[in-house]
Amino acid sequence: MAIGDTVDPETLALFVEGATDRAMFVLDPEGRIRSWNAGAEILFGYRPDAVIGERGDKLYSVQDRAAAKPESDMAKVRARGRLRENTWRVRQDGSEFFADVAITAIHSANGTLRGFGQMIYDITGRQAAAAALARSELHLRSILATVPDAMIVIDERGVILSFSSAAERLFGYSEAEVVGANVDILMPPSDAARHDRYIAHYRETGERRIIGIGRIVVGQRRDGTEFPMKLSVGEANSDGHRIFTGFIHDLTEQQHAELRLKELQSELIHVSRLSAMGTMASTLAHELNQPLTAIANYLEAGRELLDADSAEATALLREAIEESTSEALRAGKIVRRLRDFVARGEVERRVEDLPRLIDEASRLALIGARERGVRAFFELTPDIPTVTVDRVQIQQVLVNLIRNAIDAVAGQEVRDITIATRALDPAMVEISVADTGPGLAPDIAARLFQAFATTKPAGMGLGLSICRTIVEAHRGHIRAEPRPTGGTVFRFTLPVEEFAA
Repeated sequence: MAIGDTVDPETLALFVEGATDRAMFVLDPEGRIRSWNAGAEILFGYRPDAVIGERGDKLYSVQDRAAAKPESDMAKVRARGRLRENTWRVRQDGSEFFADVAITAIHSANGTLRGFGQMIYDITGRQAAAAALARSELHLRSILATVPDAMIVIDERGVILSFSSAAERLFGYSEAEVVGANVDILMPPSDAARHDRYIAHYRETGERRIIGIGRIVVGQRRDGTEFPMKLSVGEANSDGHRIFTGFIHDLTEQQHAELRLKELQSELIHVSRLSAMGTMASTLAHELNQPLTAIANYLEAGRELLDADSAEATALLREAIEESTSEALRAGKIVRRLRDFVARGEVERRVEDLPRLIDEASRLALIGARERGVRAFFELTPDIPTVTVDRVQIQQVLVNLIRNAIDAVAGQEVRDITIATRALDPAMVEISVADTGPGLAPDIAARLFQAFATTKPAGMGLGLSICRTIVEAHRGHIRAEPRPTGGTVFRFTLPVEEFAA
């Protein structure tokens, strides 16, 4: 058939009759059904002999017939020549379906109305899908509006497809301003220049650098200010098209809080040192009194020896002066250890002699312990000469643990404290402080290293919490466990090799 040839009526009728995906039928000018194709029979359920000659009104819903909609539709078609709408129709079994209805007026060559042609599609499924999609979009919009973290969706070219309310608040852009723009507008220039290359590299190689992994990056707000953020990216693939959803958590407040926490920990460490000194002040005088009394006695004896003119007296005088000097140096060392312990300085890790570090801390912590009947034992492994630590901080840990051990053994029949070291591996050493006290109650053992947890009536409960902070800052761990023969053992680890930040 050539283009422009006229289709004969019989061929056209066969086409209409054979169509099964839509209802096609003709009404006469009074609205009675004159033809009924196979698609109409399938869609409405009526056989041709049951519907031809009947009014087309029966295909409308009860509500529409009551509202005179059939008559209204015919009037519109007579006036306009055509009507197209989505509306409800009724099957033979009474069930309704949503239909795409097209009604066309049929006129003869001289303009006389010969009837109305109707073509009807069942779009119930399509409408349900559209409604579901609309609900899904509405649900997504509600999520985008309420999710606390910023959420951004981009395509595989880096173009922004959606921008949540939280993202608007975080970056300072409205969704209308950024949708369709490249996501690199949310990045500092140095990162923006590389972003498109990252996406292209992922498409070509599949190598993930952020997708499904997450990392800390820097974002840039509309006003140009930069801020740290945690970015987690998910990927979806539909019909060969990738989209990426980024979840962004602003870390500005978290970093400020961490900085403030470090400052607070520094303050607490200093306060803890002063608090420890307060408990030792009453016994420090006794410790200094010993070398000072010895100095006084040696000098008194030396004055008496000055009156004796003999070689023996001269030798004794020299010995008295040497002993006085030694005792004066001893008193000076006590004062210097106290000053170094209380002094607040910058944290600085360096290689320290472990036995010496333990000796200095123990001398300070054990002031007055002997008078309370406490015996101290040292079991130091000789092959661990050095550790890489901040000396003052680790001495704070040792002093705290030893003073706690002294308090624990008070009132016990056996009042022993053992400070020991042992190598765990080539990189770490363990230091332990064991006591013969009553042990830890189960209720306090579980929260021993938490702040404000204490068994002392006048204690603040900060000492062990600070100890844990110090040890963990040195890449170590601290724990407490029952001593097999009774009492408690506190163990903490330190690095032997050079500390790597």
